[in-house]
Amino acid sequence: MTAPIPRDIPDLPAVPGPPLLLPAPVPATAVVAPVRRPVAAVFRLLTAVAAAGGVALELLLGTPARMLSYFSVQTGVLLTLVMLLSSARAWRARRPLPSAVTGAALLYALTSALVYHLLLGHTTPPFSMTGATTPPERWHAQWAALQILHTLVPAAALLDWLLLTPATRLHLRQTAAWLLYPLAYLTFSLTRAAFLPPASPSRYLYPFLDATAHGYRSTLANALLLGLAIYALAVLLVALDRTRPTPVRHGA
Repeated sequence: MTAPIPRDIPDLPAVPGPPLLLPAPVPATAVVAPVRRPVAAVFRLLTAVAAAGGVALELLLGTPARMLSYFSVQTGVLLTLVMLLSSARAWRARRPLPSAVTGAALLYALTSALVYHLLLGHTTPPFSMTGATTPPERWHAQWAALQILHTLVPAAALLDWLLLTPATRLHLRQTAAWLLYPLAYLTFSLTRAAFLPPASPSRYLYPFLDATAHGYRSTLANALLLGLAIYALAVLLVALDRTRPTPVRHGA
C-alpha cells in the first residue's frame, strides 16, 4: 500500500546556474604582457633628440638662466625625459609610463605651440627668446630653435599620441592636477620679475605676463584666461582619448 501524497510539497532549492561574471576594473595591460614596439621606440627617441636639440640651441644662443626660465624650454626638457623613458620601455617591452605623466607632457607641449602661434608669433616688437629686437631670419639659428620647440616637437608629441599610444588612458580626474605646473610657472615668473631690476630687458619673458605694462590686475586676468584655456584643452584631450580608436598594433 503506497503512502498518501502530501498536499503541501516544500519548495525545492533552485538549481545553481553558471556564475554571473561582473566586469572587472582591472585594465587589460595588468594581465597581458606588453610586447616590444620598435617603431614607437625609434619615433620617441627621435622626438627626444629633437626636443633636446631645441633646448640646447636656445642655451647656446642666450644665457642659461634666461633660457631655462621660458615655459617652452622647460616643457622641452620635460618632453625629452618623458620620450626617452617611453622609448626605452617600448624597446624593452616594459609597461608604459603612467598616463598622468605622458598626458601632462602632451598638454604642455600643445600649450606651448598654441601660445606661440596664436599670441606670440606676430607681435610687435617681435617675440624673441634671446631679447633680439628684430624678427629672426628664416633658417637662422634663432628661427630654427623657435620652430623646433614650438612646431616640430609639439607636432611629434601629438602624432605619438594619435598613432602610437593606446586610447582611453587619459582620465578627467587628471586634468586638475595638470594645471599645477602652469600655476607654479606663473608664481615663478612673477617672483622672478620681482627680484630683477626694473630696467632689465628679460624681467618679463612673455608680454601678456608683463605686470609693468599691464598692471598686476590685468596680468592675473590674462593668466586666468590662459589657465581656463589650458584646462579646456586638457578636457578636450580626455574627450578625444575616449572616442578615438586604438591605433596600436603588435610591433608598432
